[in-house]
Amino acid sequence: MVDGVVIPAGERSGVVGSGGRRGRAGTSQVGALGVHLADPQVEASVLGLLDDVEVELRASVSSADPLVTEAARHLVEAGGKRFRPLLVALGAQFGDPAGPQVVPAAVVMELTHLATLYHDDVMDEAAVRRGAPSANSRWTNSVAILVGDYLFARAADIAADLGPVAVRLQARTFARLVHGQIAETVGPRTEDPVDHYLRVIADKTGSLIATSARFGGMFGGATELHTEALAGYGETIGVAFQLSDDLLDIASESTQSGKTPGTDLREGVPTLPVLYALAGDDSDAASVRLREILATGPLVDDALHAEALGLLRESAALKRARETVRSYAEDARAQLAPLPRIPARRALESLCDYIADRTS
Repeated sequence: MVDGVVIPAGERSGVVGSGGRRGRAGTSQVGALGVHLADPQVEASVLGLLDDVEVELRASVSSADPLVTEAARHLVEAGGKRFRPLLVALGAQFGDPAGPQVVPAAVVMELTHLATLYHDDVMDEAAVRRGAPSANSRWTNSVAILVGDYLFARAADIAADLGPVAVRLQARTFARLVHGQIAETVGPRTEDPVDHYLRVIADKTGSLIATSARFGGMFGGATELHTEALAGYGETIGVAFQLSDDLLDIASESTQSGKTPGTDLREGVPTLPVLYALAGDDSDAASVRLREILATGPLVDDALHAEALGLLRESAALKRARETVRSYAEDARAQLAPLPRIPARRALESLCDYIADRTS
């Protein structure tokens, strides 16, 4: 998944919902995602909506049971890039971004995303999420699973107020998320490992980002043609962003990816560059040695881990993975063709540029 840190709305300097004075924190939040909001009106609209989403998120996870409230707010208050609400906000610019259903639609998307994180941490046996103890390590696996279920229920409840179409779309998106998680858990059977991996990312990551962009268009009142274009863009850019994180885990010399470089290698997570390396047939000594190391599974040995990381950084597999990411980024840009050339479209295009550049 694509996570990070955002300052809660109440702690931002001068930010008071969509009608308040705008501080710098929200701008940094959007900038961290690579989206360039060059137009002041679009910037004020988008940042105002994101502030409103923060307020509504906290209200929506409140419960009569203090434990449920505390556990449900755990990840909300830990922050996040709010990538999905951002796509809702930008999609709504192609209609009326001040429409009364736009903020609730963004909240539905973020709650659905947060629910998957509670479940992911249980399956991954994660101890930390967004710099804080994970819910499962703090309250047990059972509580974390049930809180994830609670967030799904809250998302469905809010979606019901948006109408049956929203409920159906949220349910179908959830079904794709589950299919993606099952496919990842089981692994490729008769499918090519690279094709399997790309399908998992499309289901687990792309689907929710696609629905976020679609919701923005729908509830902002954009035309059907523009809404479909937004949904296609959302799915493709979601896959591109996740793949670029895979590359940063290998190529970055710092914590640019949000985690220690080589974490996926150490944990035995077969990301795209690794899959390309394993599928390669290059006969040079470096490629052969790389395949030998990667075939052993999780690289917990520090020496082998360092060797594999060094070989991957110089490999044809990493170059090929970069080309794949650029291809997805350009495909996402092409999906925007039916949209009018307004500042919101340029903002969406800037994300394509950012993804291509961050993996160069």
